[in-house]
Amino acid sequence: MMMTHVLPELLAPAGGREQLEAAILYGADAVYLGGSALSLRAKCQGFDGPELAEAVAFAHRSGVRVYYCLNAMPFDKHLPLVEEQLESLPDLGIDGLIAADPGVIHLSRRLCPSVELHLSTQAHSVNAAAVEFWKDFGVKRINLARELDRESMRRLIGAFPDMAFEIFVHGAMCLSLSGHCLISEWANRRSANLGLCTQPCRFEYRGMTLTVEEGVRRDGPFLDVCQGEDFSAVWAPMDLCLVRWIREIAGMHPAALKLEGRTKSGGYVAQVTDVYRTALNGASVQTNVDDTDGDAFVGELFHTSSRPLCSGFFLPQRYVERMPEDFRPHPVVARLIEPVRNGGWMVQVRSPWNAGNSASLLLPGMLRPELRTGTYILENHRGEKTDRLNPGMTGILYCDIPELRPGLYVRA
Repeated sequence: MMMTHVLPELLAPAGGREQLEAAILYGADAVYLGGSALSLRAKCQGFDGPELAEAVAFAHRSGVRVYYCLNAMPFDKHLPLVEEQLESLPDLGIDGLIAADPGVIHLSRRLCPSVELHLSTQAHSVNAAAVEFWKDFGVKRINLARELDRESMRRLIGAFPDMAFEIFVHGAMCLSLSGHCLISEWANRRSANLGLCTQPCRFEYRGMTLTVEEGVRRDGPFLDVCQGEDFSAVWAPMDLCLVRWIREIAGMHPAALKLEGRTKSGGYVAQVTDVYRTALNGASVQTNVDDTDGDAFVGELFHTSSRPLCSGFFLPQRYVERMPEDFRPHPVVARLIEPVRNGGWMVQVRSPWNAGNSASLLLPGMLRPELRTGTYILENHRGEKTDRLNPGMTGILYCDIPELRPGLYVRA
């Protein structure tokens, strides 16, 4: 027997114009973005003024919804800018405002009441009483905290059929409670809660050896941190990856599955969105056959992550993805821009690209047609055949793949 059910929205990050285009091309139903300030990701490009208006219009032409992030924890001196941003949202056609601070939420009800209000993960929503509280304040969608396990998520979603919920399914996890970290503020005077996090938990340190044992059980160390030969990233947590459980999560009927990464590259957004779009489409069909093995999905995601991938708090015991010993990650080397003379395609080069190596085109649906050595030609910006293109260059690609179109990425 086969039956279909309504899929949750796939919500992807759009830190800049390229990331916006990548998210849409590779299958996002909605994107979240912010301005250059007060969106918790001040280091990403962001969208302001005419750029924001054009970004919203472009997404809407593509049938994609846009949610605006104003989820920083502002001080009094920031409130004039908060008010200015809130007042601009209705005329832009923004589909939803993502906020966390009660003051911002209070101001939004006065300055842009027509814009649907979504609650950021920064609000740390972990219980039914909190859901009731925010519901009374007019919140229409709540991002459930990543500290929740799957049964807690299932209960909350089931208990509030008139509230929409988002679940983060992929991306970086902060060491602190729902991202409320003070390490960056303490070390570098740059507040994570204002979008200025310097990510000191990802830095490498030395001179550190720590073994901690609990005093009652005395059953051995539960925390053992050792430095490597030089500097070590002793605090860097794993990245969240729930693609193996996408059918189960979709069956909880959340409104959206959310991908983290507004500071990530367009190539990252393209690959992660593609994997989760493909997995989610597969989850739309239920049969009496066991779930498809997620190894292929995880294998694709290994190309995008410099940290281990794990199930976070979703399962009773954390599941860590094991990269095969023979796995070799291939970086994105180029992005297709536009067709040129004689059937070629202009490309923007992102990583060193040697024509002597095989490459693969990243097509939506996790299709990866191979560009085998000798079956494609590279030219530099002067139209001269070359064996290598370097980052920052533009070049020309000639190949016999018919599905080429602007915005696609090449991995090699």
